[in-house]
Amino acid sequence: MSDRTLWQPLRDELQRCAAAGRRVDLWLRDDDAIEPTSELDHLLHLAGDCGVPLTLAVIPASTGEPLATGLGRNGDVAVAVHGWSHKNYSPDDRKKQELGLDRPGWIVLDELKAGFDKLKALYPMQFVPVLVPPWNRIAPSLLPHLAGLGYRAASVYGRVGATDAIELVNTHVDLMNWHGVRGCRPLGELVANLVSELKDRFDGNDEPIGILTHHLVHDEAAWDFIGELFDETKGNPAVRWRGIVDLLESK
Repeated sequence: MSDRTLWQPLRDELQRCAAAGRRVDLWLRDDDAIEPTSELDHLLHLAGDCGVPLTLAVIPASTGEPLATGLGRNGDVAVAVHGWSHKNYSPDDRKKQELGLDRPGWIVLDELKAGFDKLKALYPMQFVPVLVPPWNRIAPSLLPHLAGLGYRAASVYGRVGATDAIELVNTHVDLMNWHGVRGCRPLGELVANLVSELKDRFDGNDEPIGILTHHLVHDEAAWDFIGELFDETKGNPAVRWRGIVDLLESK
């Protein structure tokens, strides 16, 4: 377990919010689900024990009935579309992207429609019409076409400006260090990231704060952070964990 004193800046900021009668919405998105695994079970148990709704971004091309059967017993899990195959089509000198302009747009859109239809059929009670682009990247010119495919919203990473093309429900705190040695970002850095987002909400931004996880690559530090974050926020009057369906209905 990590040094719990490192959480004090978060406790202080939540206390400031509570004293001012403010409440911040948090939501949880986990990417790259394909099949039942012990890692996914661990995440489901952590979230379920603390009453945290989970949005699971599932890769349509690689998934099937086993995951659908396993998730069918979890009412607090929503399933979003994670591209089609999570395959990179960008050249080596550019950032990875599946939903870019390196292929004809109609091919990309056909795949996004196929992914939508497949997951909607597999998860009739848990499916949400939300696109989570692999690597959090999608060509802006594709966004206006998503509504015609049935999508209600998209979810990427960071404080990305609003678009008239589609609703955005973004994430803001990514647990993983994707550069150099892969693993969880330092706890102090993650807490500072979260506190910065909270301060931004205190100053008037009402956007829900999205926590981004990747269960298949978590190390011990990542699992510790998730569990401790849930403990630190459980029952706190300044925090409300919300599901993505809730967030869409409130827009």
